[in-house]
Amino acid sequence: MIEIIAIDTPSLGDRSYLVEDGETAFVVDPQRDIDRVLDLAQVRGLRITDVFETHIHNDYVTGGLALARVTGAAYHVNAADPVSFERAPIADGDVIEVGPRMRVRALATPGHTFTHLSYVLEAPGRVPAVFTGGSLLFGSTGRPDLLGPANTGELVKRQYASARRLADVLPDDAEIYPTHGFGSFCSATQSEADRSTIGREKQVNPVLTRDEQTYVDELLAGLDAYPAYYAHMGPANSAGPDAPDLTPPGAADPAELRSRIEKGEWVVDLRSRIAFAAGHVAGTLNFGADGSFSTYLGWLIPWGTPLSLLGDTAEQVADAQRELVRIGIDRVESAATGTPDAWSGDAPLGWFPRADFGELAMVRHHRPVTVLDVRRNQEWAQNHLDGALHIPIHELLDRLGEVPAGEVWVHCQAGYRASIAASVLAAAGRKVVAVDDEFDRAARAGLPLVVG
Repeated sequence: MIEIIAIDTPSLGDRSYLVEDGETAFVVDPQRDIDRVLDLAQVRGLRITDVFETHIHNDYVTGGLALARVTGAAYHVNAADPVSFERAPIADGDVIEVGPRMRVRALATPGHTFTHLSYVLEAPGRVPAVFTGGSLLFGSTGRPDLLGPANTGELVKRQYASARRLADVLPDDAEIYPTHGFGSFCSATQSEADRSTIGREKQVNPVLTRDEQTYVDELLAGLDAYPAYYAHMGPANSAGPDAPDLTPPGAADPAELRSRIEKGEWVVDLRSRIAFAAGHVAGTLNFGADGSFSTYLGWLIPWGTPLSLLGDTAEQVADAQRELVRIGIDRVESAATGTPDAWSGDAPLGWFPRADFGELAMVRHHRPVTVLDVRRNQEWAQNHLDGALHIPIHELLDRLGEVPAGEVWVHCQAGYRASIAASVLAAAGRKVVAVDDEFDRAARAGLPLVVG
């Protein structure tokens, strides 16, 4: 009996896989924190003999090399990838025997990257399974623009051809196991599906139902910005990242925290946006651990800026530290747990109001306020509040000067990004109100919308 175990990383929208036959196992696209894989293998009494990378990842730091070193496994990376470490080179058509029961065949599927590989698992008594990385996803494909605009036109056509190749060479009942597509910005679009087959994708996936030009045009038109930290992932993965050090950071007292803020370092509060708005250390920024913490922190922070964390508990800080090493932020300077009263010393706490779209509608009847929309360009184009100022959240730090003086009501689609933006504005000394509400309720609140 072959079992395929998905190891989810929901904060990044990715999956790794451990595949085992009861004795021997291989791993596909492991995340940086390999202890999750090692623990799973130990509990099941498995020996990991092989680790496969579908591509040089752009959205996270791989744990592949570190896992191979710890377990003694062969580390299979495309022979064409210019990496700085020893690997077991693999190329299109190569077959790897994993234990006595499993065969893994490499298929070249360029498109997400030029050297992307998919891996087909063949084993007696089961249908084939294909690990597609950032190629064929559930209802979508991996985006082709992460290697820069000069390569996008060629890669998007290769992505189309690769998906068609998978559909041609694999049977309809072949199971698909992608790495991306569960919220990752590496996916061109997102899907709610949790499993799929080649046959199902032939019915629903645009890359298999559209002609090439229609697929290309629709995919490129739907692409929006992706996190800035992606620029650092490819070089890190090509260099061969070590296992992360998850040693807890040193404890910071109020004086140290204040000194760090005054020096321009980032002190990030992990608590919920409700708690942060009610009271926080002045100058801190709110990236709640209850949302896409690492994605937005990695997107906004000037790379290399010293970082400290504030959390309700030591466990919350440890979880955040784990999230950060996955995107290459390996060092947290200091941390503190407890409450903002304990972190601020004698200094007064900062705070700002929260509101919903109904309250915004009432306020606009009585006084002029700036409404700041921090959603992405595609969201804004779909519809937005009449008279709102649009600055996508990932551009806000560089465009603070464009926000007019006076009272600012900031909103996004559901409240998480609005709280980040509100904390940035509050740290800059602005008077801000965070709209903590679903954007779908804006029209029902009587706020006029504009399309385009």
